Amino acid sequence: MADNFSQTVKAQADIVKIIGDYVRLRKAGAQNYTGLCPFHKEKSPSFSVHASQQFFHCFGCKASGDVFAFVMKMETLTFPEAIRVVAQKCNIPLPKREFSSPEEAREAGLRRQLLDLHEAATLYFEKHLQSPEAARAREYLTGRGMTAETIKTFRIGYAPDDFNAMREAMRKEFSEEALRASGLFSSKEQNDQGQPTGQLYARFRKRITFPIANEQGKVIAFTARALDSDEKSGPKYLNSPETALYSKGHVLFNLDKAKAAIRQHDFALLVEGQMDCISVYTGGIHNVLATSGTAFTEMQVRLLARFTKRIVVNFDPDTAGAAAAEKSIALLTEEDFDVKVVSLEDGLDPDRYIRERGLPAYIEALRTAKRYSDYLIQRARIMFPARTPDAQRKAMNYLLPHIRRIPHKLTRDNFVSDVRDALKIDSALLFEELRTAAAQRLSSVRASSDAPLSETERVLLRALALPQGDDARTLAAGKIAQHPQWIEGLAASDLLEALANAAAHEPAIAISSGPAHANPLDLAPDEHSRNLLAGVLLQSETPDETNLQIAVEDALSSLERRALERRQRELRTLIAEADRKANQEMVNQLTQELQELNRTLRGL
Repeated sequence: MADNFSQTVKAQADIVKIIGDYVRLRKAGAQNYTGLCPFHKEKSPSFSVHASQQFFHCFGCKASGDVFAFVMKMETLTFPEAIRVVAQKCNIPLPKREFSSPEEAREAGLRRQLLDLHEAATLYFEKHLQSPEAARAREYLTGRGMTAETIKTFRIGYAPDDFNAMREAMRKEFSEEALRASGLFSSKEQNDQGQPTGQLYARFRKRITFPIANEQGKVIAFTARALDSDEKSGPKYLNSPETALYSKGHVLFNLDKAKAAIRQHDFALLVEGQMDCISVYTGGIHNVLATSGTAFTEMQVRLLARFTKRIVVNFDPDTAGAAAAEKSIALLTEEDFDVKVVSLEDGLDPDRYIRERGLPAYIEALRTAKRYSDYLIQRARIMFPARTPDAQRKAMNYLLPHIRRIPHKLTRDNFVSDVRDALKIDSALLFEELRTAAAQRLSSVRASSDAPLSETERVLLRALALPQGDDARTLAAGKIAQHPQWIEGLAASDLLEALANAAAHEPAIAISSGPAHANPLDLAPDEHSRNLLAGVLLQSETPDETNLQIAVEDALSSLERRALERRQRELRTLIAEADRKANQEMVNQLTQELQELNRTLRGL
């Protein structure tokens, strides 16, 4: 823009009024106004605006400049964009733009028409929401807790059950080209770009309409919810197609209304759908955005990064929602966002949770949001609940793609340590593989069949393969049956459990089905276990009874110590978590257990 135009805008702009749209100012003298600085956190105002000199200055963070500098910093805009924003706020006409080609001029003109057409469509839908035909739509909105004020704020409307009325209404003001490029109309015939070429009819019919606005608050698309659920009505939610104005991967629903609150609180709440977003916003939590049913894209992440690097994700708990949450977390972590995740009780979405439990309960759920790493680890434990090395590797391979996206080594190392504690990885070899894979940003660790047996496992397998009545076998089977947690995470845990259970139930077996199994290989739960046991038995000589008894006692003592040390690590993690939540009662309880456990370990 020409320099003289910027000076014209600056001369006519009231900096106090412009900044007052973003910051609550109070008069502090003849020409000065003060308020809390929007660029850094403070409790006492150090931000000043001088009316006659037309500049601002913060004595805290030292930010200062004219009206353009303020808007550039607040909106993350370029200088020409800031001039345009200030001019529009002051109702100053923009100078006529010169185009480099007729094609560029035509495209710019079409975009202006499309913006005007979407505004006209919004008014059309708003008007029809008040019609007799829309009685069911109004009833539905009331049932979802929508007040008249909420409907007005989000410009919710109704698309009548008519193929032609909207087209005829819009043709009075807009060109045929604009109608076909808008995404508001469909046709049985389409060109290669998906635009209708035949007779036009309204895309949205007998649906409640939710306008989607760009960052400046201009309507660029719609989501429309069907009132009926039959096949004839089509999908429950129908979205505008991609147009010259709208690309769903570039837009965040409610950003225009939420951006000031996001800056103020320095975090954004991300939900999955418009209804969730509207419910949360009308409840008073204004820093909320929605993805319109899609996972985050790189463009949306970069857009959000202009306003904050802290985000709380609260997607629906179903399979699709969990998958979308994982994809969003991956993109956000890679861009160094501080991410937390909310999982609501009983599988409720935010909208229903607020309506059934109330806003205070939802706010409390937000306060207790999990770190994204804790959320992912919990998901891994649910998906792979077994405590075998194979299940641990599967869980690790699920988590590694997330770990390798983390840009900072220290954060990656902390995540790896949390994985070890949560998955109870006691194998030094397995843990080293995890650390190496994380350090080298690998996507998986090697297969479980490569994990060797420890000498402790070999001793116990030899003992459990002995004939019925052997003292070493009885001792090993009894302790494992009494303390099954001792063998969690061992390479041969499934095999040890099967052999120990068979030994523990030998009297019942002998009575019901004759003599106990002469061949322990028949008790192995699978082919891999059979091969493990065969290898141990073939490599060992006939054990000396006394020496084996001592070896079994030592092996069991080693397993007990290993289990206690694992619980020791768990308690330290739980104490740190309780301390973070300021739960002193839990801290005291866990600390007492840890002290008792430490005394037990010293006595072994």
